[in-house]
Amino acid sequence: MAKKSVTKSESGKTRRVIVVGGGLAGLTTVIKLCEAGVPVDLFSLVPVKRSHSVCAQGGINASVNTKGEGDSPQVHLEETVYGGDFLANQPPVKGMADAAPGIVFMLDRMGVPFNRTPEGLLDFRRFGGTLFHRTAFAGATTGQQLLYALDEQVRRYETLDVEDDKGTAIRGEKMVRKFEFWDFLSIVKDEEGRARGIVAQDIKSMAIKAFRGDAVCVATGGPGIIFGRSTNSVINTGTAAAAVYQQGACYANGEFIQVHPTAIPGADKLRLISESARGEGGRVWVPKDPREKRRGRDVPQGDREYFLEDKYPGYGNLVPRDIASRELFLKCFHEKKGVFNAKSQKNENEVYLDLTHIPKEMLRKKLAGILEIYEKFVGEDPYENPMRVFPAVHYSMGGLWVDFERADNGSLVMGSPKNQSTNIEGLYACGEVDYQYHGANRLGANSLLSCIYAGLVTGPAMASYRQGLGKSSFDSSSTLFEAAEKREQKKWERITAMSGSENAFQIHEELGQTMLIDVTIERHNDRLDAVLSKIESLTDRSRKIAVLDSSGHANDNARFVRHLENMLVIARVIAQGARNRDESRGAHFKPAFGKDRNDAEWQRSTLALHRDNGDNNPGINFVRAFDYSLLGKTQNITDAVDLSLVTPRARRYETAGAASAVAQHKGDEPKGAASKESAASAE
Repeated sequence: MAKKSVTKSESGKTRRVIVVGGGLAGLTTVIKLCEAGVPVDLFSLVPVKRSHSVCAQGGINASVNTKGEGDSPQVHLEETVYGGDFLANQPPVKGMADAAPGIVFMLDRMGVPFNRTPEGLLDFRRFGGTLFHRTAFAGATTGQQLLYALDEQVRRYETLDVEDDKGTAIRGEKMVRKFEFWDFLSIVKDEEGRARGIVAQDIKSMAIKAFRGDAVCVATGGPGIIFGRSTNSVINTGTAAAAVYQQGACYANGEFIQVHPTAIPGADKLRLISESARGEGGRVWVPKDPREKRRGRDVPQGDREYFLEDKYPGYGNLVPRDIASRELFLKCFHEKKGVFNAKSQKNENEVYLDLTHIPKEMLRKKLAGILEIYEKFVGEDPYENPMRVFPAVHYSMGGLWVDFERADNGSLVMGSPKNQSTNIEGLYACGEVDYQYHGANRLGANSLLSCIYAGLVTGPAMASYRQGLGKSSFDSSSTLFEAAEKREQKKWERITAMSGSENAFQIHEELGQTMLIDVTIERHNDRLDAVLSKIESLTDRSRKIAVLDSSGHANDNARFVRHLENMLVIARVIAQGARNRDESRGAHFKPAFGKDRNDAEWQRSTLALHRDNGDNNPGINFVRAFDYSLLGKTQNITDAVDLSLVTPRARRYETAGAASAVAQHKGDEPKGAASKESAASAE
């Protein structure tokens, strides 16, 4: 029997796979697929260089230990799962920590202009949740530099011809075809439930088209815009995750939303002031006098309260983000000690982040990018004035559930088709859209690392899946794709024909305000019940929207309605997950359940499956286990967390330091980490 071609389908078509999302995770996935000889169609809602990864500022973690502090990938693993409150599966985290130094060196060879020491070595800064200098950085625009470097690598593959199994170029078929300004609508599923391609919409012509793919990867970022304004780009609505969730994909740990401690307000979004500002010595404080009328720079040291340093002397201003955000919330909302506004005669929801004691030359070298943002949007010179900041929604630890295959050494079996696979066969997910690497709280500078590492894992996994796939999507019946196109076209026509009395943007504003107030830093069950009722009300109102633009070209108004419908779906998953989880863990904090915790009950993943109740009445099935099929084998999944590498212990940052993780690894009892985090530190 002739060997089956991995390049050509039986009908003679070039077999391709699809990656949706042009950020760091998507681009890395594309590169690894191309290295394996797999042609890729890359879809992006915006130009790839405008993907949200471009907004990342502070850096990327890797335990290179150039400063001789005793750091190592093992410590990186332990601090990551410790910071995530032991809710992350540990083998993927180990794989990420072990691969991190090689990833940074790879990016360095690609030309990323990392900051260097006077000796010419890569420079590293501190970030939250660690006492080590572990974060490589390119000034304060690290995400932009990484994104541009990876995009250059992908552009190279856009010029290369696909080669058949004999190494002969297939003219007219490039390794990468890039589709920018395309909005993902849904996957195409065959009769067995496998992903066979996608349906997308050209946002300029509004044409809806189905595309074949032997496997599909969703790398579309987080859902921050569900909360109204956030540090996320306005494209981060979570629509792709919502679409595949409604098609059967499991959504995991949705309730874990990270609120970054330091951001500044804006009319369109909240702009991040990177953790790198504190990593380089920035200090957070409020005036001791709640009615302090002097400008921040004029308040003497003796009249300042450095509350993070006072409460957490081991970590100071670099406690993990969930703890820092709660402390800022405590100062402003509960103690009413935010910066006093003489005009309004009230305390604002702001604290000071002070860099004025640091030499300007060093600030310009390491933090110019973020300080320029502050000066531009606030109108104050941060070199001379303490910055005024407050927490903002920043990142989703939850997302699409994805699988992994554990290796004997505790890491991952690279190339396994299980890695980063969702429970829909042939559908993969990586980057912020998945739930895999951060547990209940993400440590700073692990986001860029997890995106790139997940891409390095997903590419080989998709290539393996494609090799084991029996029938190519390019040999599937055309009626399958025509039906998918018609389904999405019908949905689009329904939206453009809507002529009710409601305004989509008003509904979104109300959703954002509701989620922002009651589903972020502090959560209370009675308020969460009200949130869920509000979401139901907004969902009902969303069916009565007036779509005033019926244009067949660049119709952003109607397209926003589709995104809004999907945002409401994911908002329900987030809020209901928060309502169900009666404990405090990481970024999920319920004051009523802050002291004692039942790990036997709650140290598990939240697994949510969409339930269609009919009559436009969607529901959620929260399950403890499910089965899915992959290449003819049934995979049995439970909500248990793989805790095989680092023994769970109470999380405490008042005095415990990085040495605790090392001590635990050696079998010693870590000092200061044996008792549970106090209610005061949680609050």
